Amino acid sequence: MSKALIFAGIAAIGNALFVYGQRRASNAANPFIFMTGAVLVCSFLFIIATTASRTQSEITYLSNNLPNVCLAGAGLFVTFVGFYFLYTQYGAVYYVVYAVISIITTSIIVGVFIFKEPFSLLQVGGLILALLSILMFSLGQTLTE
Repeated sequence: MSKALIFAGIAAIGNALFVYGQRRASNAANPFIFMTGAVLVCSFLFIIATTASRTQSEITYLSNNLPNVCLAGAGLFVTFVGFYFLYTQYGAVYYVVYAVISIITTSIIVGVFIFKEPFSLLQVGGLILALLSILMFSLGQTLTE
């Protein structure tokens, strides 16, 4: 579990950097220009990382996994578009809503229902608390408006 926390922490730091960069950038007439630039930088960094860690035939791997690579790429696109509009129109505090919805779509639908990964009663309790966090967040937003 400690390695999972480290990796989750790394991802969380990356997400925070992404949100910070997006929130600091001015709004563009074309909503996709910021994401295009960010994805180009990300792609460049991935090319460097891929080149540095070559262990197998990348072409063979990609050709064997092309449908999954395309599906994941489409998922990143949809995620980035959602992030852009969420953060530019509502702000970074709304990440709470994304995070809980992501728990449901990723952990429950993909993990439990599709891949049959184990999910304990304590984790169900955590999910219920996560859903309550959206309720409390929404209530808090309503009361402050």
